[in-house]
Amino acid sequence: MILSVVIVNYNVKYFLKQCLGSVFASERKLSNGEELELEVWVVDNESVDGSVEMVQAEFPEVHLIANHENAGFARANNQALLQAKGEYLLLLNPDTLVEQETLVRCVDFMQEHADCGGLCVKMVDGKGNYLKESKRGFPTPEASFFKISGLIHLFPHSRRIAAYYMGHLDEDMVNEIDIMPGAFLMFSREVYKKIGGLDESYFMYGEDIDFSWRIRLAGYKNYYLPETHIIHYKGESTKKGSMNYVYTFYNAMSIFVKKYFTGRNVKMFNLLLQTAIWLRAALAWGKRIASKVALPIIDFGVAYGGFVLIKSLWATYWADNIHYYPTEYTTLIIPIYILILMCSSWLNGGYDKPVRPSRIVRGMGIGLLLLLAFYSLLDEAQRYSRMLLLTGSIWTLMSNLLIRKLLEVLNIKGYAQRAREEGDTLIVGHDDETSRVSGLYTNFSINHRKPMQTDSLEAHRLQEMIRVNRIDEVIFCGRDINLQQIIELMAQLRTTGVEYKIAPKEGDFIIGSNSILSPDDIYIDDLDTISTDTCRRNKRLFDIMSALLLLVLSPLLLWFQKEKRTYFSHCLQVLFGRLTWVGYIGHKGIFSPADIAQGVSEQLRDRLMLKYMRHYKTATDLSILLHNWNNI
Repeated sequence: MILSVVIVNYNVKYFLKQCLGSVFASERKLSNGEELELEVWVVDNESVDGSVEMVQAEFPEVHLIANHENAGFARANNQALLQAKGEYLLLLNPDTLVEQETLVRCVDFMQEHADCGGLCVKMVDGKGNYLKESKRGFPTPEASFFKISGLIHLFPHSRRIAAYYMGHLDEDMVNEIDIMPGAFLMFSREVYKKIGGLDESYFMYGEDIDFSWRIRLAGYKNYYLPETHIIHYKGESTKKGSMNYVYTFYNAMSIFVKKYFTGRNVKMFNLLLQTAIWLRAALAWGKRIASKVALPIIDFGVAYGGFVLIKSLWATYWADNIHYYPTEYTTLIIPIYILILMCSSWLNGGYDKPVRPSRIVRGMGIGLLLLLAFYSLLDEAQRYSRMLLLTGSIWTLMSNLLIRKLLEVLNIKGYAQRAREEGDTLIVGHDDETSRVSGLYTNFSINHRKPMQTDSLEAHRLQEMIRVNRIDEVIFCGRDINLQQIIELMAQLRTTGVEYKIAPKEGDFIIGSNSILSPDDIYIDDLDTISTDTCRRNKRLFDIMSALLLLVLSPLLLWFQKEKRTYFSHCLQVLFGRLTWVGYIGHKGIFSPADIAQGVSEQLRDRLMLKYMRHYKTATDLSILLHNWNNI
């Protein structure tokens, strides 16, 4: 066996399917005339999207390890490496596509370079853009400091400041490098026997760094081979400004420093790292908070100024006394009015992106009705002026809309009030395949437009078609166009700003960086998935209100509970956000979407989970909670 490919999968069935298709479609003839004998291992970390069943049904030749827990990246890879038989071993991400010549070129290179212990290739994202993590340098504390602090972006080609990504090296030249990416990492069995598998003490981001450096310490060289490409859809999809990323990156670098640095400088190195990490965290935290509160503060300030101006004008020209209204009306009542209007707008999605004026109007309208209802219940002495309430509320609504219009004019992301008119889709391939893909697109796409078709692979002609026909999405037929051609066309069409997708040969799905069109559903950017701000807010509000109600009713409901000891604990944990009533992937819950029925099979449980996440409704949570009211 010459090559063993190891892929660790977690809930990315369609990416995995396309990746496996590209691996098995690879050329098998090495430069020495020898046939590239290949075995593929897939280690699934308890996916619930049908990945295991897909591999079993469509790729029976794959050696499948189906874990019953998420074993993590390092441990899952090690499971397969222990059983793999190849002379060369390749760790490959499921969200990648390899060119037809990638595997043979890499094996040829390693056979021709006896000093090569590890090898990686040039990676591009789903738009054809070069991914700088294709080659990396040794993560010294200084290099890590420049990366995590963001200084690396100011001097991307500096030998010293951009050392983390070896920015001084030409991305199109073969070079010796320090660190290879875990998305595509090839090494020899000789190396594996000498240094062992991945270090399982790393949670994330560190396994590939540690493994690459151990190859260097063992006396071998790591090479970067840009003569062949892979598409890596996700790239660096992690939110680099998040606290979770900051903590995880520091933890990995800290383990690395403690493991490979010795002497009195270790403490200083760690201090330097921590300083950069927490500086970056503080900036990210401040930026995130500012982005959340800036617009509400502006809304409140403009609305308050308008309320006060209206009050002053009304007092002057109607009561002939600018001091007609008491001080508490200005300092207390007006702010309460505005806060109620703004809260009602927020609950109705008025602060969600993209901006929808109808949500703001609906929210403010409901808020005004609540204010008028409350106003009618007050004593006569506390009713300052219904006219001021009405005109002030109208001003608050109009100012909110005008502020968002200004943000739209300034081209601030997420504040376009009018949806951009959708362009058309262009399918590139031969007649019979473009017709098949067109049928798939029409069935799965939400806009149901009939896409254009062309068999031209000339970049200038495609560019003209994109311009004239307002194309905003290009789908390449994987059967008719090889990956190298696709990557080249992506690079040549980069200035057009179009989105790219690939339709695999005979596949029943179309895949891109931002979305997947499949028979199951649209996986990403679905309007009612649980990941949207509106759904998450509604779910949290339901948790809070229901938890409070259950606590109030506890003297009555507690007697009917099967597990009385957990009643108050569960209610309080849900109230403070540690748990949710109905859990889903990544969020622990008291119940699950399958708890509404009895005797549900594991497969059906998984499908119910996916359906719950893709089509979230507060009514579903209520139904599940009512069904299990005596099991709290």
